[in-house]
Amino acid sequence: MQAPAVVQTEKLEKSYRLGKNVVKALRGVSLTLHPGEFVVVTGPSGSGKTTLLNIIGTLDKPTSGRVLIDGQDLSGMKDGQLTKLRRHKIGFVFQFHNLIPVLSALENVELPLLTAGVKSKKARERAHSLLGRVELADRTDHLPDELSGGEQQRVAIARALANSPKVILADEPTGDLDTKTGSAVVQVMYELAKQENATVMVVTHDPVVSSRADRLFEMRDGVINEGKPARPSVEQHLIRAVESVPPERQQSLFQPN
Repeated sequence: MQAPAVVQTEKLEKSYRLGKNVVKALRGVSLTLHPGEFVVVTGPSGSGKTTLLNIIGTLDKPTSGRVLIDGQDLSGMKDGQLTKLRRHKIGFVFQFHNLIPVLSALENVELPLLTAGVKSKKARERAHSLLGRVELADRTDHLPDELSGGEQQRVAIARALANSPKVILADEPTGDLDTKTGSAVVQVMYELAKQENATVMVVTHDPVVSSRADRLFEMRDGVINEGKPARPSVEQHLIRAVESVPPERQQSLFQPN
């Protein structure tokens, strides 16, 4: 028997008014994600991928429809309730890491634990364990600018997993990395999420990420369709190594896509 859904969206619609025009970012998006799934969403810029990610992550609200996280309906929640749910059940991984520059790798991973009220000793043990699992046990005291891009992203993955969230949302996690480093980061994220039984939803243009998907979706004009994951060819890898796919236009998580 399949475990209950971790994420459910039901007929999500999202519209924005830009001047006199109304832009429909989402058009009836419904999907169900289960524990331990590694889900990838692809699509051109402006297709609604980031908007969907923001709404699932409680950073934006739909015009209509609803989202359930671990069985909890977000539509009736107040800001304080959403903050608590986000803190304990959702982890985020971004393209540009978003590590706090004055904190060490260990302190960056500890921070969400301490914010959630975990005692300092237990928080430090959990942070040490996660950094060891992303192969950064010897880099715990380094500041972000003393780490490579790939190492910073692995710290970000460890931080996202710190509070054992039910779902991890990743926005172009390999967009700022070369092919080899990006592939290694995806492997780490995939393996850790499976170990933690966390549902991962990744928005990406990267075929290397898409090739690891348990389920692959494509978004176009605010509509989502499920496709079949396919391992990219050698030619695709070579093309990306020579001329990387440009990252999606950088924007705040609070802005429409």
